[in-house]
Amino acid sequence: MPTTPALRGLAQVNIPADDVAAARDWYAQALGVQPYFQQPDAETPAYVEFRLGDHRGELGIIDRRCLPPSEAAAGGGVIARWHVDDLEGMVAHLREIGATEHEPITPRGDEGFVTASMLDPFGNILGLIHSPHYLEQL
Repeated sequence: MPTTPALRGLAQVNIPADDVAAARDWYAQALGVQPYFQQPDAETPAYVEFRLGDHRGELGIIDRRCLPPSEAAAGGGVIARWHVDDLEGMVAHLREIGATEHEPITPRGDEGFVTASMLDPFGNILGLIHSPHYLEQL
């Protein structure tokens, strides 16, 4: 029996915002912590990230314009990403069993973070990430 890539654990939750800086400030106040990461910079961020909880899980706020076109126009929404060791293998496996691409495999910066998302046959988004941070926490 072939080994299929496994979902290792929830690594990241992304929420969209039209004004990332305003959302960052609101969440910093709500959570009582400042983001540890802002890209491209703190003045005009397109993405910010907080680390939270016992396992330092990642809460990211992403500019709605950076989302796949089908999601960019929608209000609200969350993509929960599961860490996988073999992102390409998991995407291929999910395609083989009927999932379709929602977001292509996309490197995120220079630290080894790579994301993708798939639509299951029922219309649900399955977010995937290869996260060096998740592996460090183990």
